[in-house]
Amino acid sequence: MKDATVPPTELPRSLLVLGGTSEIALATARRLIARRTRTVWLAGRPCPALEKAAGSLRALGADVRTVAFDALDPESHETVLGKVFAEGAIDMVLLAFGVLGDQAHDERDPVRAVRVAGTNYTGAVSAGLVAGRALQGQGHGRLVVLSATAAERARRADFIYGSSKAGLDAFAQGLGDALHGTGVHVMVVRPGFVRTRRTAGLRRPPLATTPEAVATAIELGLRRGSETIWVPGSLRPLMAALRHTPRALFRRLPV
Repeated sequence: MKDATVPPTELPRSLLVLGGTSEIALATARRLIARRTRTVWLAGRPCPALEKAAGSLRALGADVRTVAFDALDPESHETVLGKVFAEGAIDMVLLAFGVLGDQAHDERDPVRAVRVAGTNYTGAVSAGLVAGRALQGQGHGRLVVLSATAAERARRADFIYGSSKAGLDAFAQGLGDALHGTGVHVMVVRPGFVRTRRTAGLRRPPLATTPEAVATAIELGLRRGSETIWVPGSLRPLMAALRHTPRALFRRLPV
């Protein structure tokens, strides 16, 4: 068992990705495979995109396996993830699933809104607890959680998505505190707007980033044993200022 008092800073040999078609997750997996990672599990809904992602990582020399995983089916999480951990130790779990939703439509359709919340928050609570317990049981590991700068303060333009990420962010921080000293380290990643297929067509703010930049920041955070990282780092003071902006003024800001 590794020293439970200091988070390990070496990169993982084995990686479990929850959200196996996420562009950020795949960029991270590629970066880690190029350095040390040899075994990758991609968990997601069975589809051609998941198999294509697995094939692209196999081409880099990794042993890649896929597993059926549905964030909206928390009752299955214990069984699904249990089977993965039963195959061998997992050094790192990357919780990367989530949906943006469509604010305008979701406001008018509570069922759609609940689906966003169920995926981004409820599903993550279930998967995070199961993964955290499994990592604790083996005595070591990292849980990396993709949050968002939107978690810092809800905006009129995306408060359904933002509120779900705020819940996820608070949960991940609390889980990190609960696991402190067990040999398991939790790192929360707060990217800003990321240019992906999912965000194509949306207005890009000045500090937009890329999956590759997020992957680079994750690697650096792992090496440093960070608990929270911002991508890009310049967003941290900006979001701190917005978080403390009076509400009446905040409503008038073009954010």
